[in-house]
Amino acid sequence: MQRELVCTQPATSPRLEVRTRPLTRPGAGRVLVRVQATSVNPIDAKRAAGYGRRLLRLKGAATFPLVLGNDLAGTVEAVGTGVSEFVPGQRVFGLVITGSAGGAHASHVAVPHEQLRAAPAGVDLETLAVLPYSFTTMWLALRSVGLAAGNAAGVRVLINGASGALGQLALQMLCGWGSHVTAICGPGGREKCLALGAQLAVARGAASIAALPADFDVVLNFGAWDDEIELASRLGPDALGQATTVHPLLGNFDRLGWVRGALASRRDRSRVHSAIARRAPRARYGWTLFKFEREALDLLHDRVCDRTCSLPLGISAPFAGAEAAFAHVASGRSGRALLLP
Repeated sequence: MQRELVCTQPATSPRLEVRTRPLTRPGAGRVLVRVQATSVNPIDAKRAAGYGRRLLRLKGAATFPLVLGNDLAGTVEAVGTGVSEFVPGQRVFGLVITGSAGGAHASHVAVPHEQLRAAPAGVDLETLAVLPYSFTTMWLALRSVGLAAGNAAGVRVLINGASGALGQLALQMLCGWGSHVTAICGPGGREKCLALGAQLAVARGAASIAALPADFDVVLNFGAWDDEIELASRLGPDALGQATTVHPLLGNFDRLGWVRGALASRRDRSRVHSAIARRAPRARYGWTLFKFEREALDLLHDRVCDRTCSLPLGISAPFAGAEAAFAHVASGRSGRALLLP
């Protein structure tokens, strides 16, 4: 039998139950993983309250009861036909794609083999279990503005929300590539951002963005959609672009329905894009949505092997105490949240 943490209905305080069902067997190309640790990401806390249901319903991922979660780390229990790179007993980590098959908040998950990587020796599975979803989302944001290892040296980057998970991962990546990063941080986050390599770290406040120079090559907004227009004013004339992970796309559809939600999202995006184009005519503008990318998971594997990528843990809880982990995330407390099946 396998155990699953089931979100039974949408509610501000998540309605969670631990249920059992027959053990999943891996089909062709899949790997059955005995999960040792899985994470609670901010999107999980939001989805538990019903966020994103209209769009996610298209992927079969919005019908309650549902099993949430994208990140996992554990050991291979069995492999399906056609899988040769993994063997039972091997330590692995990776991603479950949001969809009708359910999430990673379970004791066992059958995962397509391409969504897993071998866990490096000497690295705790708990440490790995908080990385794949956040790292992939951060990588997608960088790629949308054209930033990569080959062109990032010397590039001036402004990160809003730099003390959060995406911001910390971006700091580790970009400072390692030689970018010059300015960080806008949440409460108590300045020292953390400076320690990760930011050249300047400022606390987010009423005048913090306006006080910064208007010559950045790239702006990454991991913090708040309300800052988006003002952040665009900090781009220089030859900027590469701006990317945001806190856009209102899912929320617009939830609130306004299909037609009005689509129109509102188009207006929101066009408004910011126009502001960017006035400052930097060749700059890109991207709204980042999570999706699985093999290249991102490969890069994450390389970086955890090199010990150049990590996130601090804030809370660990068994399935029976999962409400505490969800509350930790929903309240924005420092450190990642782990669930231990």
